[in-house]
Amino acid sequence: MLFVAMGCMSVSAPSVHAQALELPPELQKVRAALEKYHDPYVAVRDGYFSTLGCVGYPKPGGPGRVPYAVGGMGIHFLNPRLIGPVPDPMRPPILLYAPDGNKLRLVGAEWFIPLATGIKERPQLFGHAFDGPMEGHEPLLPQELHHYDLHVWLWRANPSGLFSPTNPNVKCGRYGYTLLEEAPKVVPHPKP
Repeated sequence: MLFVAMGCMSVSAPSVHAQALELPPELQKVRAALEKYHDPYVAVRDGYFSTLGCVGYPKPGGPGRVPYAVGGMGIHFLNPRLIGPVPDPMRPPILLYAPDGNKLRLVGAEWFIPLATGIKERPQLFGHAFDGPMEGHEPLLPQELHHYDLHVWLWRANPSGLFSPTNPNVKCGRYGYTLLEEAPKVVPHPKP
């Protein structure tokens, strides 16, 4: 199904995708390392697989939920080989794409750490604590998949902040697999 959906999407040169965002030097290196993934076919060949659904949040997270702002996350491409208890700043487990007509635009990256990896405390990367722990994002992730995550908007400006989990500038539009979700519930970190 992934390849059928991908076959309907076209790609164009990376220079068309990148916006001139001001980033700290550390994140400029990450963005440069991920440039090849402007072509989603390259991402698939490197082990990233599309979750197909374009995720949006039509209302903010309330009490007991992750404090998401209204906005989108886009389409997640997950590389299971990159999931572990220690985040690699140069190799995010998830790439974030936004639909744009019949194309996919690389807009950001996500570092994703399930509690099942044995992580002992809230992870940090780029001087920022991860969000969570939280439930999985139904229907794309089972609710029981409790995890931490950190989103970084490397190619799409985000008025909610560079590290905000949602971006009001990411819209699913008329994309056929749009999922409007409710912010996931916060869960306690397991005690050792």
